[in-house]
Amino acid sequence: MPYRLWAVPPHSILLVQATVVVSTFASLGRSRGILGLGTTGVMAGVLKGFYISNSTCLYFLLSSAIELLTQITVYFAITRSQSHLPTVAMRGIQVSKYVDGPSALTVTTHPTPSPSPNLYQITIHATAANFFDLLQIQGKYQHQPPLPWISGSEFAGVITALPTSPSSPPKFKLGDRVFGAAQGGFATHVLAPEGSLRAVPRGWTFDDAAGLFVTAPTGYGALVTRANVQKGEWVLVHAAAGGVGLAAVQVAKARGAKVIATAGTAAKLAVAKSFGADYGVDYGDKKWVEEVMKITGGKGVDVVFDPVGMVDVSLKCTAWNGRIVVVGFAAGKIEKVAMNRVLLKNVSLVGLHWGRYVKEEPAMVEEVWAGIFGMIERGEFRGTVFTDKEYVGLETVPAALEALGSRGTWGKVVIKVPQGGDSSKL
Repeated sequence: MPYRLWAVPPHSILLVQATVVVSTFASLGRSRGILGLGTTGVMAGVLKGFYISNSTCLYFLLSSAIELLTQITVYFAITRSQSHLPTVAMRGIQVSKYVDGPSALTVTTHPTPSPSPNLYQITIHATAANFFDLLQIQGKYQHQPPLPWISGSEFAGVITALPTSPSSPPKFKLGDRVFGAAQGGFATHVLAPEGSLRAVPRGWTFDDAAGLFVTAPTGYGALVTRANVQKGEWVLVHAAAGGVGLAAVQVAKARGAKVIATAGTAAKLAVAKSFGADYGVDYGDKKWVEEVMKITGGKGVDVVFDPVGMVDVSLKCTAWNGRIVVVGFAAGKIEKVAMNRVLLKNVSLVGLHWGRYVKEEPAMVEEVWAGIFGMIERGEFRGTVFTDKEYVGLETVPAALEALGSRGTWGKVVIKVPQGGDSSKL
């Protein structure tokens, strides 16, 4: 007469274990769409063993099945736990139609974006405002995503989910602190590819790191990659108290240059000097060019860093063989330049489209970031967060953008994004 499982008390514990393991495995299988991976077949084998006549064989069969299922269950449980951390519903500033200004922006709730094959999910702890954010919400920027979309770009936060099918082993792991830029920075969560992320520097706050991704490589790329600033040269930095300007001031000083900063107020000139500028000139003064020539002993500057649109007037105080690097048009218009001055002074007029380096010269991107992190490690570069007023919570993004647009700020305007507790510190 064949033994039935319930007639073999020593093995009853195995039935309980098998039931628990198989149930757990089946649950994991359903969640991953792999129910047919073998659960049914293994269960059939187990059930068939209920009627085999030898209790030893029965014990061996159940033990083997349980061991196999346990290993598979643990594997999937670990894999699932290592691919993402628990998240909550996302809050963000969605643009469903173009607006006249930041005051029309509101915070709404949305499904938290899930990681895709090559995108990480980041929980944001700080986000930074840029002038192009103002243009984008009005439909005036050169890159306009299809409506609706989440506004913002720069951020710093924590990796909470890994790419689902990365083409290569992920560089970052769960819990890593990163900063970067991707569409949708004015939110509690964002998705970004690995190339748009960098590790937060040791000892830096999320606030400082949130404003680093755009400004630092622009300053470094312009003055090192394009202008090749040398020790002892004169560098003129326009809008020196802005986020990009303060980055340029620090890069120029690290290269051993003598820096002349321009800004529109005495307070902003003081900020530029606090970041290393040797001299400050108010470009609201009609005689500012003469002042620059006086400071340089009549020679003029070797390099001009221009994020504003002041090439033409800057040619008047540029030295022989000088270099002018155009990095933006913050003045809001494309200027006309007297090319005869470019010729007569043997001036090199170059531009920097930093965002395109990822496509055209990816190796240079890594070289630039290596240079920036080297400066940070040597104490030659620090965060440029605007500290005159603190912005906390996504609800303050409109006010932060208004302040940025009014030209009443300096450095990077950063908004803290609380995630339950003080998230500004590393």
